[in-house]
Amino acid sequence: MTSAPVTELRSNLHRIYCDAVAFSLMVGAGETYLPAFVLALGMGELMAGLVASIPMLAGALLQLVSPAAVRRLGSHKRWVVLCALAQAASFLPLIVAALSGRIQPFAVFAIAALYWGAGMATGPAWNTWVGTLVPVRIRAHYFARRSRAAHMAVLAGLAIGGIGLQVGASLHKPLLAFALLFLLSGTCRFLSAALLAGQSEPIPPSTNHREVPWREFLGRFRHQPDGRLLLYMLATQIAVQISGPFFTPYMLGEMKLSYGNYLLLIATSYSSRILVLPALGGLVRRVGVRRVLWLAGLGVVPLSALWVVSDSMLYLFVVQLFAGAVWAAYELATFLMLFETIREEERTSVLTTYNLAHAFATVGGASLGGFLLTHFGTGHAAYMAIFAISGSIRIFTIFLLARAARGFPVPTEPQPTTLPTRVLAVRPNLGSIERPILPALPEPAVARAGAPSAEAERASSSEPQRVEPADNQTSLDLALVAHWPNQAPAPPQPATTAPATPLPDPTVRATTADRASPPRP
Repeated sequence: MTSAPVTELRSNLHRIYCDAVAFSLMVGAGETYLPAFVLALGMGELMAGLVASIPMLAGALLQLVSPAAVRRLGSHKRWVVLCALAQAASFLPLIVAALSGRIQPFAVFAIAALYWGAGMATGPAWNTWVGTLVPVRIRAHYFARRSRAAHMAVLAGLAIGGIGLQVGASLHKPLLAFALLFLLSGTCRFLSAALLAGQSEPIPPSTNHREVPWREFLGRFRHQPDGRLLLYMLATQIAVQISGPFFTPYMLGEMKLSYGNYLLLIATSYSSRILVLPALGGLVRRVGVRRVLWLAGLGVVPLSALWVVSDSMLYLFVVQLFAGAVWAAYELATFLMLFETIREEERTSVLTTYNLAHAFATVGGASLGGFLLTHFGTGHAAYMAIFAISGSIRIFTIFLLARAARGFPVPTEPQPTTLPTRVLAVRPNLGSIERPILPALPEPAVARAGAPSAEAERASSSEPQRVEPADNQTSLDLALVAHWPNQAPAPPQPATTAPATPLPDPTVRATTADRASPPRP
């Protein structure tokens, strides 16, 4: 009686986990090396910088149509699989370009736009869909393990890419190495799409998610704590992107680093980011997330300017270690603070809008950096100038940081200290670009304070709900423990005679009305 739901649940958990590994291998071995590919084709350092930033806007714009596409298809799964296939297909023209040795600059931007558009369009739908597949009681532990596996897969992809390009360069066949890398990346994404297609979709698309209008979103910049924090994050992004996209062309074009040394520097910042996350969780627990944000916000300021001091590999290795730790602290603190104040049913809408604003900030900063690089002459002095200018502008973000931190409410109960994420890209100066996995986030403070949550609204609506039969519960728990051994099941309830009044389920949050009513005899 219980074998069918247990088998389906195990299959879904396994496929979601393996999808993360395949997707992350693609990220590490594929898009990360696209700027290097542009340089290898002789398109110039400016093009290599802009191709890592401008196409992200296409992804942010396409994700806006995701809700309408899901409604049209009547399925989150169909939309996510379709976008995954499109992203995988974006590597095919890159393989042809690498084998032929030529491609038009416009075509490179169009391919990168397709990659980012198809990739980011899956975000809102995937977050909602996966939340219906993974039971609430194991989400935090499951997604934490999934994120660790994804980080390791990204590192593996980086290593495969860097070593493969170094071998290709030593054999005087670098473009063939790029073709093989893009073939590997496309294959990984096709495998990811197959794993997505193999997952079930037990619950149809819901209408309970609240869309936050643009006027309300912009109004929060002045009147709400989350808006002030978003304003600080966007200002920081503009300042960072003045120099950010041009670290790869500086290392490969100006410094003439080998692919092996380039791999060493980008892998150093990414590895540092991974290694410090457990310690950051403990730091958040001891001193609070606001102080961690202050430390990270101050640490972000000099990162680009530190590259002006020396181009010694040993020195840059230390700088990258520091940069990875700082960006890990920055993203952990900002996302923990941001989603602590946003209601659960608004999270998808706010994250979608933030991604769009973030993309505009990225394009704005990168365009300004590209203009300055061209104006100063695209030489060593020009790079030093934009690195210094970026660091100088970051100083002014401290005032926005003070405004954001001052207006944030002091938590009255323990805060989460971990944040499972999806890795979207790896960047030399940032370590990586990541987005939180929304179903893994805890219930926001506003809901705990008594505002009706999405679950409460769904319970009061007429929508069909997925309810596990009572006699299946113990078997499902045992299946989860067998698959994820560190997750302890909820103890089974002892058999009792039927009481006059049903006993409340301790695993279900009380509603506002329940808390207001006196206990029943």
